[in-house]
Amino acid sequence: MTDHSATTVCAVIVSYHPEPAALLSLVDGLLPQVGAVVVVDNASEGDWQQPLDDKMSSAGGALLRQTHNIGLAAAQNLGIEWARSNGYRHVLLLDQDSEPGAGIVVSLLSALQTLSTTHKVAAVGPRFHDRREDRDAPFVRIHFPVNRKFWCGIDSQPIACDFLISSGALIPMDVLDRVGPMDAGLFIDNVDLEWGFRARAQGYALYGVCTATMDHRLGDSRRELPFGLGQVVVHGPVRLYYMMRNRLRLYAMPHTPWVWVAQDLPRVLVKLLLFGVLIGPRARNLRCMLRGLWDGLRGRQGACPSDLLPGSGSDSG
Repeated sequence: MTDHSATTVCAVIVSYHPEPAALLSLVDGLLPQVGAVVVVDNASEGDWQQPLDDKMSSAGGALLRQTHNIGLAAAQNLGIEWARSNGYRHVLLLDQDSEPGAGIVVSLLSALQTLSTTHKVAAVGPRFHDRREDRDAPFVRIHFPVNRKFWCGIDSQPIACDFLISSGALIPMDVLDRVGPMDAGLFIDNVDLEWGFRARAQGYALYGVCTATMDHRLGDSRRELPFGLGQVVVHGPVRLYYMMRNRLRLYAMPHTPWVWVAQDLPRVLVKLLLFGVLIGPRARNLRCMLRGLWDGLRGRQGACPSDLLPGSGSDSG
């Protein structure tokens, strides 16, 4: 049964060509934990939507179907607005490929309520595990020249951090009212990073909650690097476009910490080397990344240019 306090929480899931069984399983796992679930679907195809629509309606939630892909940030904002208009005081943001652990909502909400008695808290998030990794991902504090990483210890105390991935983040509605919505112009990549920076600039804190757990898949695949240098997370060419463009957009934002900009600049060169020289499709990767940098300099927002999309005649290499 849903914890009474958790009925103030609305889960917001954004989907884009999901695996139907996995999405239905995610919804089924969340329904007992929250007051409502809203799924914002970015124009996916298939006949899976009607059963989900029926399930959502009967449970007091909603499936908000979009006629075209409006992007992650805009879809999150639609779900947040639905939650606001239906009286929910918190939103739990989730990606379609996340698998929240049992009791995640109660754990996050309890930590948020406790921390908020002494701190100005913008959001809390779970520790998450990519099943392709040997251990849980750390929480991060931005530092120069490299970030400081903090793993959950035996005491399982919440960990102050400088950003949280959006999937699994529990955010009070009144914080969203003050900090503002997700930046729809970013479309997909760095949306969580930008919002976290904006909240931190307004004096809010972010915390990772060790007692809340979630499985989450980062990147399309893993690739072994030469010379025994380990593995690298691989993204497709279009995602590389957004990564390059949006990091330049963040560089120009007044609430972005200069320390992050200083230690992120070398990553631009590393990604150009990795995906433009070592990891294919090299020609298309390089074209998308360079176009992303150019569009970032020009301040371009929204969806990726159509000539970079698969099938446009530019996806060879």
